[in-house]
Amino acid sequence: MRDIITFECTKCKNRNYTSTKNKKTTTDKLEFKKFCRHCRIHTNHKEVR
Repeated sequence: MRDIITFECTKCKNRNYTSTKNKKTTTDKLEFKKFCRHCRIHTNHKEVR
C-alpha cells in the first residue's frame, strides 16, 4: 500500500531524501522545505517518481 518516494531539490536537482506515502489517501505530489547539502541552504524539495 505504501510506496517509496524520492525528494529532489528544486535548485540543484539532486535527490537527497526518501520517504513513504500512501498513494490512496495522498494523490498529489508532496513538497517540503528541507536542507540541501549541495546548496548548503534550505530549499524546496519536490516529490519525484
